[in-house]
Amino acid sequence: MGEIEDAIERADREAFTKDPPKTLKGQIGYLLKQMGSARAVAAELGVTADSVNRYRRGARKHARADVAAKIDDAVRQRWQPMVRKRRQKQAAATGGITVETRARFGYTSSAGSTDDGRFRRLTVKLPAAYAQRLFDARDTGASDQQMREIIAEGFKEVYFQDGGGRAMGLSDVEINDIDYLDLDY
Repeated sequence: MGEIEDAIERADREAFTKDPPKTLKGQIGYLLKQMGSARAVAAELGVTADSVNRYRRGARKHARADVAAKIDDAVRQRWQPMVRKRRQKQAAATGGITVETRARFGYTSSAGSTDDGRFRRLTVKLPAAYAQRLFDARDTGASDQQMREIIAEGFKEVYFQDGGGRAMGLSDVEINDIDYLDLDY
């Protein structure tokens, strides 16, 4: 996963209205209900179906650290899909998406101005159209760089050009060296 995809995943988790199961037995029970069989859960986690059944019965109270991480990830990916979809649909229709980042921004501009990249800490609310493009790109398997370009284009329009009020000679904005990137919608 890239930085942008991780940020979208974190924003999705913040949308949970109820916490996912925390115990191993509860998590396995939830996965069994979602996936239908111990064999399917085992294939997802990379363990045997017998191990899954031991977790379900409580015969094994703790999973290895790597398996426990896979279980947690599998539960969080499937938890409250309708809540996630509703929030994403709202962001893409009207709400937009807020991007907070500290990164090096560089840009191509008209003569007489510098295009040297520099670190900036920005919090910018991008319009709904950018949220829709970002979600569509993620759903079609776009690379992190492609999603980064969508955000950079939104920053160009909203922040650097202030919706057409300034810096009209600005042609390209690049985001590099991301310290952190957080999304909210």
